[in-house]
Amino acid sequence: MTARNEPITFAYWVPNVSGGLVVSKIEQRTDWGYDYNVELARLAEGNGFDYALSQVRYMASYGAAHQHESTSFSLALLLATERLKVIAAVHPGLWQPGVLAKFIATADQISGGRAAINVVSGWFKDEFTRLGEPWLEHGERYRRSEEFIGYVREIWTSDHAELSGDFYRLHDFDLKPKPLDVPGRAHPEIFMGGNSSDARGLGGRVTDWYLCNGNTPKGIAEQVQDVTDAAQVHGRPAGSVKFGVNGFMIARDTEAEAHAVLDEIIAKADVEAVEGFGSAVKQAGQSTGDKKGMWQDSEFKDLVQYNDGFRTGLIGTPEQVAHRILDFKRRGVDMMLLGFLHAQEDVVYFGREVLPIVRELEAAELSRVG
Repeated sequence: MTARNEPITFAYWVPNVSGGLVVSKIEQRTDWGYDYNVELARLAEGNGFDYALSQVRYMASYGAAHQHESTSFSLALLLATERLKVIAAVHPGLWQPGVLAKFIATADQISGGRAAINVVSGWFKDEFTRLGEPWLEHGERYRRSEEFIGYVREIWTSDHAELSGDFYRLHDFDLKPKPLDVPGRAHPEIFMGGNSSDARGLGGRVTDWYLCNGNTPKGIAEQVQDVTDAAQVHGRPAGSVKFGVNGFMIARDTEAEAHAVLDEIIAKADVEAVEGFGSAVKQAGQSTGDKKGMWQDSEFKDLVQYNDGFRTGLIGTPEQVAHRILDFKRRGVDMMLLGFLHAQEDVVYFGREVLPIVRELEAAELSRVG
């Protein structure tokens, strides 16, 4: 179990883009509209979820023909719920950080301190170039993200914010109102994700949460160690960075049922869309100096769930899924970020069938080590 000995937390992907969370022609009883998502958020809040993550996509691509903008959609979900924390994914280069900081401060004030951001350095070149913005090479995108995070953190916490960087500058700026003063956090939480050495270093230096694509417990443990080492080198206290892992959960009453669903998803994959997505993300990842970018070792079946969610292995009975979740927790994972085929139905099934087993396993393990 992690040194924190705290219950593992759960987040879910907000389906605010059309096409569901798998690039497949299988039936997905999930909708990208507002009314469906409000009901989903309330169901999630009542079934053990602490966070929701709104996706960011600006144009049609790879099965996502329509997209709701992430920050405004996140605010709508915050206003429709009471406890759920909602993370809005944002792109440096498409947001001016001071404007974003002001928006999130307001969202945080009116939601009672539940707003957060996920800083996405970017993989989809066409979104930038078609909007008329420059597409930076991989290392520069992460360097810009680091300045972006520094800017947002500075403006949220300082009465005389100053920053002089290569991408952004601040001059004696006083943001009012600032985000709410919430016990246990210095400002709205800052998430980011990646896999490359650039991403791991950035995560260790400046972020509150580091999100990993789907992987095995062993693969995740390697990233946890690298990011933790980077944090230590830069003088951050132990536990400064928390870790989340993406996983597509298919929990059914029998193992055979669960794997039959997975097989059908892959058999009905939208081949053209999956291959197009694979080409785009592999090209982005290959631009890294160490070739460790996201999706570099992903196979066709992995890319059907576009954040490698099948690789996490949350496929089986509630007992099997719960034990797998504990495997990740033992490797230093603090949060499971879950995707589903039929979001509302599967969220309720998770809360009823999977979560109680997770909590029982945690309690039993804590009693053994404590």
